[in-house]
Amino acid sequence: MPFATSRPLPLEVSDLGTMDDLVDLVSAGDVLVLSGAGLSTESGIPDYRGPDGTRRVEPMTYGTFVGSPEARRRYWARGYIGWPRFAKAAPNRGHHEVTALQRAGYLGPVITQNVDGLHQAAGTAGVVELHGSLDRAICLTCGETTTRESLQQRMTEANPGFLGQFVEAAAELGSQWGEQVRPDGDIVLADELVATFHPPRCLVCDADTVKPDVVFFGESVPKPLVEECFALVEAAAAVLVLGSSLSVMSGYRFVRRAAACRIPVAIVTHSATRGDAAATVRLHEPLGETLARLRAWLMT
Repeated sequence: MPFATSRPLPLEVSDLGTMDDLVDLVSAGDVLVLSGAGLSTESGIPDYRGPDGTRRVEPMTYGTFVGSPEARRRYWARGYIGWPRFAKAAPNRGHHEVTALQRAGYLGPVITQNVDGLHQAAGTAGVVELHGSLDRAICLTCGETTTRESLQQRMTEANPGFLGQFVEAAAELGSQWGEQVRPDGDIVLADELVATFHPPRCLVCDADTVKPDVVFFGESVPKPLVEECFALVEAAAAVLVLGSSLSVMSGYRFVRRAAACRIPVAIVTHSATRGDAAATVRLHEPLGETLARLRAWLMT
């Protein structure tokens, strides 16, 4: 299924069960985690969607990226400016609590829809990156891969003075410009500034089809990776969804598989989710605080 497949979220936002029920479910151990963007918002990385599931911003789609050199120029110009702040994001309390619960034997592997690498930075093991990672890039023409930091350096060399032009253009916005950083690490730029940007080219084949190694909206997650995740779901004693609206089939299918296998599902988010009807426990609570309480109750 393509990443972009989505449905409206239910209007109901009531809890199902209590914190005691969540403790009981996790206490048996062998719990698979499925994490989404809501887990990283406390690290300063915004979500694409609001509480009602509506997109705050329109993301770059795979079709647009591969079909338009100008779209690739716009993406990389924005990404070039936004990357330093994105790269500085650090794991928050929620990420660290997941790691602590995993090391204590309660949680198992983590399937993450996030592309920020914050689970790994917090020390979590067995992380499966469902949508890839922004710290890598790949050439769609020849398959050559590179690190995002290396690509950033090459873009700096190819665009001397671009950052200065941006700073001048953003001066009238003051500190507000930083609030425009988007979920995938880019930032809104004026068209006239974008037009001056030289996007990266592949060092091997010289094509201008370098793409972040992530699954864009409208792009499919590789089938072997999906099958790997299905196997993890089927082997788990329970599934714990953290910070995902499950509005895209990319993640929702794993909740559906768990329900079909009669595997309990707990969902902790700020809002309603597409998977609420399949949940055994559903809490609309802050993630970091709730996970800290969960660990305290389990380990005292």
